[in-house]
Amino acid sequence: MYEGLKGFRDFYPAEMSAYRAVIDTIEDTARRYGFREIATPALERTQMYVDKSGEEIVEELYTFEDKGGREVALTPELTPTVARMVVAKQQELSKPIKWFSTRPFWRYEQVQQGRFREFYQTNVDIFGSSEPEADAEVLAFGADMLTGLGLDGDDFEFRVSHRDVLGGLLREFDADVDTRDAIRAVDKRAKVDETEYFDLLYETGLSYDQAREFDDVLLAGDEDLSAVVEWSDSEAVHDAVTNLQDVLAATDDFGVREFCDVSLTTARGFDYYTGVVFECFDSTGEVSRAVFGGGRYDDLIESFGGQSTPAVGVAPGVMNSTLPLLLQRAGVWPEEALSTDYYVLTVGDTRSVAARIARDLREKGHVVESDVSDRSFGAQMNYADSINAETVVIVGEQDLANDEVTVKDMESGDQTTAPVDAFPGEHARPTYGDFAE
Repeated sequence: MYEGLKGFRDFYPAEMSAYRAVIDTIEDTARRYGFREIATPALERTQMYVDKSGEEIVEELYTFEDKGGREVALTPELTPTVARMVVAKQQELSKPIKWFSTRPFWRYEQVQQGRFREFYQTNVDIFGSSEPEADAEVLAFGADMLTGLGLDGDDFEFRVSHRDVLGGLLREFDADVDTRDAIRAVDKRAKVDETEYFDLLYETGLSYDQAREFDDVLLAGDEDLSAVVEWSDSEAVHDAVTNLQDVLAATDDFGVREFCDVSLTTARGFDYYTGVVFECFDSTGEVSRAVFGGGRYDDLIESFGGQSTPAVGVAPGVMNSTLPLLLQRAGVWPEEALSTDYYVLTVGDTRSVAARIARDLREKGHVVESDVSDRSFGAQMNYADSINAETVVIVGEQDLANDEVTVKDMESGDQTTAPVDAFPGEHARPTYGDFAE
């Protein structure tokens, strides 16, 4: 007996039906905003991730040498791939470019709550606009997606920040600060205790007093962004605060400002982020990790050899992730159950008529099953019940001798007969009630 690999999961039909409902809602929301679906490969050159994130990223990848001698990796995220795609056809694509896709990714990392080694995300990105409206639209998509899944403002919050506020403040200290590592330390603030957090900032080049002053400014900015402007003499910081305020004003017009809180200690761990960033959290704190996040990455396309192209995106996890945990905590997780509109049951030599009825029902868009195992009447009825068939159409030799079929409502147990030539006929969704006297 083989066991599955650690960090990978199987999804059986009933459970998968719930995940499919979630994915469909998310993708339908993306389509309503005009995002167009793309498909991307499971393998990319390992060097692409090394160039973007450094040699240390290799430890987190499923990487190997293929039969052509190329070092390749299972894709751990989508952003480098879509950046490569934009560069490949940058002149042909109308701007803004608005893409989405849902697919699996792989990272070799410690398995924990809501984090597996294989996980599924829906990625939503806008390329070609630096306007605050683009950031706001991504936030609006995220909020509409969550409310479409049954959540409300008491269930989640978006913590919104700006990377240039963090970087600009750090550069104002009289210290040789490793800004990249300092921002990474800020990203860990909620995950470590206070002593470790300040130790991390100290290791980047700040003194302990400077680290505390820096943190105090961030916390003051959460309450009122003008506190950051008053503390800082940096034009870059002032511009970043203005940009953040403009994005928040746009979210007000987009109808989702109520979900957004300023949180300057939200930094996002990836180095390619450049402007507004945000993370979604469970308002109750029961789901302790970020549900998903996103932000602006204006320099990535150019770093991949393309023309300077601003970009902003978000990537909610849809399977093996924290979003399902949030939906389950809030009590809005879809029912994990099979759903079948019709089961066409055969008794005796009636296959040709039963097959015709099944075809006609499927052409009307219904989910239809019929016997493929030569089972008895009782076994077929038990199976129909196990797949939650709403209606059973019994096609028996005795019924056909009377030019009839039997239509049974499985919930009530009531049944009646219908003319075989009139079933399904013109009825869009024929049921027991359409033929009962």
